[in-house]
Amino acid sequence: MKSLTLTVLDGLFSIHRLQPNAKIPDRLLREDFYALVKTEDEMSIVCSQNLNIIGDNVEHGWNCFKDLGPLDFELTGILAGLAQVLAEAKISIFALSTFDTDYLLVRSHQLAASKDVLKKAGYLIRS
Repeated sequence: MKSLTLTVLDGLFSIHRLQPNAKIPDRLLREDFYALVKTEDEMSIVCSQNLNIIGDNVEHGWNCFKDLGPLDFELTGILAGLAQVLAEAKISIFALSTFDTDYLLVRSHQLAASKDVLKKAGYLIRS
Protein backbone atom coordinates (compact mmCIF):
# COMPACT_ATOMS: atom_id res chain seq x y z
CA MET A 1 0.00 0.00 0.00
CA LYS A 2 2.99 2.33 -0.07
CA SER A 3 1.99 3.86 -3.42
CA LEU A 4 -0.74 5.83 -1.66
CA THR A 5 -0.79 9.59 -2.05
CA LEU A 6 -1.27 11.87 0.94
CA THR A 7 -1.92 15.57 1.15
CA VAL A 8 -1.72 17.91 4.13
CA LEU A 9 -4.87 19.88 4.85
CA ASP A 10 -4.47 23.64 5.25
CA GLY A 11 -4.30 25.10 8.74
CA LEU A 12 -3.83 23.80 12.23
CA PHE A 13 -6.28 21.62 14.09
CA SER A 14 -7.31 21.03 17.69
CA ILE A 15 -8.59 17.90 19.40
CA HIS A 16 -11.23 18.60 22.05
CA ARG A 17 -12.67 16.42 24.79
CA LEU A 18 -16.13 17.31 26.08
CA GLN A 19 -18.66 15.62 28.31
CA PRO A 20 -20.91 13.18 26.40
CA ASN A 21 -23.97 15.35 26.98
CA ALA A 22 -22.27 18.60 25.87
CA LYS A 23 -24.06 20.75 23.33
CA ILE A 24 -22.48 20.66 19.88
CA PRO A 25 -21.53 24.24 19.00
CA ASP A 26 -23.56 25.49 16.02
CA ARG A 27 -20.47 27.10 14.49
CA LEU A 28 -18.81 23.68 14.28
CA LEU A 29 -21.43 22.51 11.79
CA ARG A 30 -20.50 25.37 9.45
CA GLU A 31 -16.85 24.29 9.23
CA ASP A 32 -15.45 22.69 6.07
CA PHE A 33 -13.72 19.94 8.07
CA TYR A 34 -14.51 18.53 11.47
CA ALA A 35 -14.89 15.14 13.11
CA LEU A 36 -17.20 14.39 15.99
CA VAL A 37 -17.33 11.13 17.94
CA LYS A 38 -19.67 10.62 20.88
CA THR A 39 -19.62 7.70 23.28
CA GLU A 40 -21.21 7.16 26.66
CA ASP A 41 -17.94 8.41 28.20
CA GLU A 42 -17.04 11.47 26.15
CA MET A 43 -17.44 13.55 23.04
CA SER A 44 -14.34 14.20 20.92
CA ILE A 45 -14.18 16.93 18.32
CA VAL A 46 -11.41 17.56 15.80
CA CYS A 47 -11.67 20.94 14.10
CA SER A 48 -9.79 24.04 13.05
CA GLN A 49 -7.64 25.46 15.81
CA ASN A 50 -9.30 28.82 15.07
CA LEU A 51 -12.61 27.52 16.42
CA ASN A 52 -12.83 28.16 20.16
CA ILE A 53 -14.71 25.31 21.84
CA ILE A 54 -15.12 25.16 25.61
CA GLY A 55 -14.66 21.66 26.99
CA ASP A 56 -12.84 19.49 29.50
CA ASN A 57 -9.54 19.36 27.64
CA VAL A 58 -8.01 20.49 24.37
CA GLU A 59 -4.84 19.71 22.45
CA HIS A 60 -3.86 22.43 19.97
CA GLY A 61 -1.23 22.35 17.24
CA TRP A 62 -2.00 19.41 14.96
CA ASN A 63 -1.58 19.07 11.19
CA CYS A 64 -3.72 16.66 9.22
CA PHE A 65 -2.72 14.26 6.45
CA LYS A 66 -5.47 13.06 4.13
CA ASP A 67 -5.13 9.82 2.22
CA LEU A 68 -6.35 10.69 -1.26
CA GLY A 69 -9.18 8.18 -1.62
CA PRO A 70 -11.74 7.02 -2.03
CA LEU A 71 -10.50 3.76 -0.61
CA ASP A 72 -12.29 0.48 -1.15
CA PHE A 73 -13.51 -1.27 2.01
CA GLU A 74 -11.75 -4.45 0.84
CA LEU A 75 -8.33 -2.81 1.21
CA THR A 76 -6.57 -3.71 4.43
CA GLY A 77 -3.65 -2.33 6.40
CA ILE A 78 -3.68 1.22 5.04
CA LEU A 79 -3.98 3.01 8.35
CA ALA A 80 -1.83 0.38 10.07
CA GLY A 81 0.96 0.93 7.55
CA LEU A 82 0.95 4.69 8.02
CA ALA A 83 0.80 4.33 11.79
CA GLN A 84 3.67 1.83 11.83
CA VAL A 85 5.98 4.09 9.81
CA LEU A 86 5.26 7.02 12.12
CA ALA A 87 5.45 4.92 15.30
CA GLU A 88 8.90 3.66 14.32
CA ALA A 89 9.95 7.32 14.06
CA LYS A 90 8.45 7.99 17.53
CA ILE A 91 5.76 10.26 16.04
CA SER A 92 2.43 10.22 17.85
CA ILE A 93 -0.76 10.22 15.78
CA PHE A 94 -4.49 10.78 16.09
CA ALA A 95 -6.33 8.81 13.40
CA LEU A 96 -9.75 9.36 11.82
CA SER A 97 -11.58 7.40 9.17
CA THR A 98 -14.55 8.29 7.00
CA PHE A 99 -16.53 6.28 4.49
CA ASP A 100 -14.12 7.29 1.71
CA THR A 101 -10.70 7.69 3.28
CA ASP A 102 -8.42 8.08 6.29
CA TYR A 103 -7.00 11.13 8.04
CA LEU A 104 -3.95 11.16 10.25
CA LEU A 105 -3.12 14.04 12.58
CA VAL A 106 0.41 14.69 13.78
CA ARG A 107 1.67 17.42 16.07
CA SER A 108 2.68 20.46 14.03
CA HIS A 109 6.27 20.41 15.32
CA GLN A 110 6.58 16.90 13.85
CA LEU A 111 5.08 17.66 10.42
CA ALA A 112 8.40 17.94 8.57
CA ALA A 113 9.73 14.75 10.17
CA SER A 114 6.44 12.99 9.40
CA LYS A 115 6.67 13.95 5.74
CA ASP A 116 10.28 12.77 5.58
CA VAL A 117 9.68 9.33 7.08
CA LEU A 118 6.53 8.75 5.04
CA LYS A 119 8.34 9.70 1.81
CA LYS A 120 11.25 7.40 2.71
CA ALA A 121 8.71 4.60 3.25
CA GLY A 122 7.38 5.10 -0.26
CA TYR A 123 4.31 7.25 0.33
CA LEU A 124 3.72 10.18 -2.00
CA ILE A 125 3.07 13.56 -0.39
CA ARG A 126 1.23 16.01 -2.63
CA SER A 127 1.57 19.70 -1.85
